[in-house]
Amino acid sequence: MYSGITVGAVTLIGNKHKNRQTPCEDYSFAGEENGVTAVIVSDGAGSKQYTHARFGSEAACKSIFDLVTNHFDALYAENREQAVRSMIIARLHIAFADIMKEMQLSSLEQLSCTLMFCAVKDRRMLIGHLGDGLIAKISSSGAVPLTMPQNEKDGTTFFVTAGHAPDYLRLIKTTVDDCHAVALMTDGVQDSVYDETAGLVKPVVAKLCETFAKGRESGEKAIEETIAKFIVGGSNNSDDASLGVLYFEGTEAPDSGRLPDKADSFPSSDETFREMQKSMVDDVKKAHAIIAGLAEKDKTEAEPGKVKADKAEENPAEENTEDKNEITETEKKEETVVDTRSSKLNTGFIAALIACGIEFVIIVVLLTLLFR
Repeated sequence: MYSGITVGAVTLIGNKHKNRQTPCEDYSFAGEENGVTAVIVSDGAGSKQYTHARFGSEAACKSIFDLVTNHFDALYAENREQAVRSMIIARLHIAFADIMKEMQLSSLEQLSCTLMFCAVKDRRMLIGHLGDGLIAKISSSGAVPLTMPQNEKDGTTFFVTAGHAPDYLRLIKTTVDDCHAVALMTDGVQDSVYDETAGLVKPVVAKLCETFAKGRESGEKAIEETIAKFIVGGSNNSDDASLGVLYFEGTEAPDSGRLPDKADSFPSSDETFREMQKSMVDDVKKAHAIIAGLAEKDKTEAEPGKVKADKAEENPAEENTEDKNEITETEKKEETVVDTRSSKLNTGFIAALIACGIEFVIIVVLLTLLFR
């Protein structure tokens, strides 16, 4: 068990922005409050339409720090992961709305940015990541990625302002056991210290985290000097660079000299997720037909019919009219419930059809029926 946590975060403007005389769009924040230690890092989007991205990244870091330090227990205990994702994005939108009002912005997209955070309370650790960048874990056995960059094949990434941002936000709920440090970095650092083709975190990340053994001031100074010299200073077109660290005091560090600095690339595959969906469509349709058929058969053998038959056998000569009416009303209510469920299912089907495409909807409908 760790004896304490030292945190720190550094953000440096890249030469690309220096040369163009444009502001830094990264932001990072680290601190402790209410027994929760957290580091948050964000990269403001760089294209021309994202005119106020630097304000978005700053607001993202500060608002999520406020959220995780004031509501850690509720976020960690909630089992509905989608609800937690939606809550995090909603908190960002609250912060962004204030900026839009203050600066008279016309679009949420102008504040686009990525998000990475790691929050720790006692032994519990909550991690979130949307977009590119990297979160790495350092343990006594080495350095590994906890969440990898989230990029499309054309190099584009995802932002917290996207329409389906909760779907892209990755969450990890775990513990700090066997954890010596956690490093969060924007792509300006990630590109130099991570081999994405092999999923390899380079030994320099472990070395940078180890500088926090002498305290926050020493650690931040060391990573600032390293980034300035080797990452930002390594290219005239370097991007903004941010690195945040949680260092768990009293835990075992890896032997950096024995960590691998090369690895074989992952095997390549041309199959896409959509192609996998399409390959399942016929089987899903067949399964849906079977499930729907069995459900219809079960409906025809429902309890109201059995009750009516039993009463007729007990009193064949005097069937109680009042009971018959009551049974009829019960049947009507059950039919209404079935119709309502069917209506809700159809509404959801149509909405999903528009948003996601028919192949995905068929799978969603099947899963809905299976777990009803």
